[in-house]
Amino acid sequence: MRDALRTFAPHYAACGGGLLLVVCLHLFAGAGLVEPARGQDTTTTLSTATIADLNAAFEAGTLDAEQLVTHSLTRIEAYDQAGPQLNAVLTVNPRAVERARALDAERAADGPRSVLHGIPVVLKDNVDTADMPTTAGSFMLAGSLPPDDAFLVQKLRDAGAIVLAKLNMSEFASGGPMSSLGGPIRNPHNLERSPAGSSGGTGAAIAAAYAPLGIGTDTGGSVRAPSSANGIVGLKPTHGLLSRDGIVPLALSFDTAGPMARNVYDIAAALNVMAAVDAADDATQKAAGQAGQDYTQFLDDNALDGARIGVARDFMGSDPEVDWVVEAALETMRAAGATVVDVQIPSWVLEARGALYRTIRYREFRAQIADYLSTLGPDYPKTLAELVNRSLTVTAPREEGVMPNPSRWSLMRQEVESGELTDRDYRAVRDHGLPLLRGMVDNVLAADDLDAIVYPTLPVRPERADADPDDGQVKAGSGRSAVTLANLTGFPDLIVPAGFTGRGLPVTISFLGPAFSEPRLLALGYAFEQRTQAHRLPEHTPLLPGDTGPD
Repeated sequence: MRDALRTFAPHYAACGGGLLLVVCLHLFAGAGLVEPARGQDTTTTLSTATIADLNAAFEAGTLDAEQLVTHSLTRIEAYDQAGPQLNAVLTVNPRAVERARALDAERAADGPRSVLHGIPVVLKDNVDTADMPTTAGSFMLAGSLPPDDAFLVQKLRDAGAIVLAKLNMSEFASGGPMSSLGGPIRNPHNLERSPAGSSGGTGAAIAAAYAPLGIGTDTGGSVRAPSSANGIVGLKPTHGLLSRDGIVPLALSFDTAGPMARNVYDIAAALNVMAAVDAADDATQKAAGQAGQDYTQFLDDNALDGARIGVARDFMGSDPEVDWVVEAALETMRAAGATVVDVQIPSWVLEARGALYRTIRYREFRAQIADYLSTLGPDYPKTLAELVNRSLTVTAPREEGVMPNPSRWSLMRQEVESGELTDRDYRAVRDHGLPLLRGMVDNVLAADDLDAIVYPTLPVRPERADADPDDGQVKAGSGRSAVTLANLTGFPDLIVPAGFTGRGLPVTISFLGPAFSEPRLLALGYAFEQRTQAHRLPEHTPLLPGDTGPD
């Protein structure tokens, strides 16, 4: 990581000896990059600007992609391996500045390819990139170069986005927010609290403004829990809206990529590029007719006026500070004209969903990880059992930085022993249980003519990073959290910052809707976001000198 950053030293020096680039405040104002948030006297800077703001600055000539990439690299240098040492980044793209220069020249000659032209994007390290290793956070895949880019990575590159870095994650997308290759990830709001997993590196990186846009993956809350713990916006889209091609699988029945950003607009802009039918992924056939639309057209300040919102109070009552923020959020919705009603989730769902989830998840990982491993070179393990055997060789930290990850490796043993995809209980859940759950949630929405069901994404404040197994804390995937409902049903779930606890820990609210209701959820989330303005740069990753220019 440090070696990769040294590549960019000349660019840092050109921008002021390693500080953030200085772009004059009055020029930003002309490009729409300085504007007060509603009801606040705050300034929009490169570290808080939307992709729309950045495009306005590109068009005005007050910013270019090379400057924006340099800004991102400077924040990584300051906060990932130095300062709070968030440890969110595994690999920096050594050609990011070169790519930015080429895209700047292309913009000058031919105009932008899309709103993502010149925008840095960071990727969870289970998303394939042919020019950078994809490791799933495991020392067992160190240095692995996939045969080609994931479908969605190719879509991003074709749109002019710049892949800036590959990010640390829960190893093989499960377990706590650490990996044997990258170690533990830290929460930039509070270094003693968890950034959540499995897209913890993406959550921390976006919160710390390493890039405007990040890509995570979600199988059982892995985009949404880190979005909540790090106080950013995230979307677990409808299953099939985004291609899974080139993503290290955890359970294909649930797996999906998901965009993570500082604001709802940027999520919508990312969907414009990434949502597409992919011949290599049959699940995307469900999304035929959805791809190609402009999701930003649905963003509406007044979308809450006349909306009907259901509150899933079954997932409240575990933390009074979280509940207080949620109640305040509901009042905001009422004041904006929404009708808010309580909804009841059937008790059998609350009791059975964990077992239903594990029945699918464990067996599918056992089978599907072997399919992925077969695409890699001969030096890499080819089965889950081989992964387990190789993990037994690391019981202490190594000089090259590899470290034990016993909690994830212990879970692998359960996955090995879970069973086959031909088992009767697996087929019963897949063929009957999951459709039953989809019908149940659809019925709850339809019974009260609801636009969305809302709930606290995490029912409690982020857990302590070094929590003991028996400390009684409520975890993201526990029975008190609702996140797996969206995976079991395949429905979309949008996460939006709602506020903070008394000690500055972020709280978010989830908007869950029926299949392919992303346009409506984005509208509701945007209207809520504009009224609350609850996103903040974390305490441990503040603005650096020059980020807003001179007064």
